[in-house]
Amino acid sequence: MNGPSVLCPVDFSDSSRAALVYAAAIADHFATRLTVLAVDDPLLAEAAAAAELVPSLAEETEHELQRVCRAVLGQPVPGPKQLELRVRIGKPATEILREARETATGLIVMGSRGHTGVRKVFFGSTTERVLRETFVPVLVTPPDRPTGHSLTDFARQVSHVLAPVDLTAASHRQVSVAATIAQALSVPLLIAHVLEPIVIPTRVRLTLAGTDTSRRERAEERLHEIVASAAGHVSTETLVMGGDPAEEIVKLRDARHANLIVMGLHSSELLGPRMGSVTYRVIALSRGLVLAVPPDLEATDHTDAASKASPLRDGKYK
Repeated sequence: MNGPSVLCPVDFSDSSRAALVYAAAIADHFATRLTVLAVDDPLLAEAAAAAELVPSLAEETEHELQRVCRAVLGQPVPGPKQLELRVRIGKPATEILREARETATGLIVMGSRGHTGVRKVFFGSTTERVLRETFVPVLVTPPDRPTGHSLTDFARQVSHVLAPVDLTAASHRQVSVAATIAQALSVPLLIAHVLEPIVIPTRVRLTLAGTDTSRRERAEERLHEIVASAAGHVSTETLVMGGDPAEEIVKLRDARHANLIVMGLHSSELLGPRMGSVTYRVIALSRGLVLAVPPDLEATDHTDAASKASPLRDGKYK
């Protein structure tokens, strides 16, 4: 198969059905293929094969996918002109990423929780694992079915695009993607940085008077540099806050009705590859759309086709 696609994993939960609505709208808008994927458990598949079930487990899963698509998208299925149903066997996150590689996926759309993902500290385990290893952007959708069926309908619900940054080098790509989307939606871009509280012994604080002010000034200066190099011509506002990053981001999202958050998937080398703990917590706490952007998409050979063909690159959202 050639050309980009939108990939939507479905585990038949209400959350994945909601994600399917968003995925279909995006695929329809960009006139690209929508691949709807279900992953069967290998032990269940082995037991079904041993029992010589008719129809087979894979056939039954595909029939269930067809029923879900008809129920969610209507019959005949509107939206994407190219709709493909796929069934794989294995661990869900592994097979989702394998499917993305093999089908030139430009965007993965998946729910924030599924049958195994009760929101406690984090969200659905499959979504979390995909975010740890993805090489293409992942749009994480809230569990509730959206109002409307087209990308234009969803765009009307976005009054700001919020890009929380950690001021590392990866922030440039994150802001560039956020600016492209904000410009396409004709909405302002809000770029925010949260200064986490630091504990300084009293005697040291007296010696280093003005530390908090200095941290804020450096953060504001860095934000302006990022805006100048990555934000393009979109209307942009910058904001420096203090507190717990995930909690402050969600509060800001609610206060500004920023119904789309664009966050980076990266961390410092000390924390290991792709931890992104703040991003994970924001997704767990937020009930809105979160676009998670992996760093350096175009720096890896195997991602070139997918990243260059991604719907995010063109910015034609209206």
